[in-house]
Amino acid sequence: MGEENYTVQALAHVVGGREKPTDDFWGGTRAIIRIDDPRYTSDATKGLEDFSHLEVVFRFHLTDPDDLHLGARRPRDNPAWPEVGTFGHRNMRRLNWLGVSRCRLLDVDGLDLHVEDLDAIDGTPVLDIKPWFAEMGPRGPQHQPSWPTEMLTDYYAPYRDSP
Repeated sequence: MGEENYTVQALAHVVGGREKPTDDFWGGTRAIIRIDDPRYTSDATKGLEDFSHLEVVFRFHLTDPDDLHLGARRPRDNPAWPEVGTFGHRNMRRLNWLGVSRCRLLDVDGLDLHVEDLDAIDGTPVLDIKPWFAEMGPRGPQHQPSWPTEMLTDYYAPYRDSP
């Protein structure tokens, strides 16, 4: 199989919340996912208010295209953590600059989705929005190395002006 290219379009953008990406302190961050593609009407969000959480696919739009790390490297360049390949990370240094976030849905106001704990910044293009179904979560026992737990200790800690 050769290289495949495809086009995706933003159907929404993040409005408000954080203005700059940071590694930690996303807890309590509130924003609006504004569905701004003119093909959608408020019918597109009908029934969404019955869900507590959303899964959001977005593009890391501020990533430097030259800042790709397709091989192994230490998470956050911390020498205490092992080198991990690109698919062992969840950061923006990826070929397609795609992010996935699960956030709390607070309110649905037409095409404005009010959310909390979305780790995307103001202006982020949103490529897809899905309600979180508990049945789609991990099945079976889960395991991971210790470094993600150490690294993400403050990820959803309350936001501070100067993290």
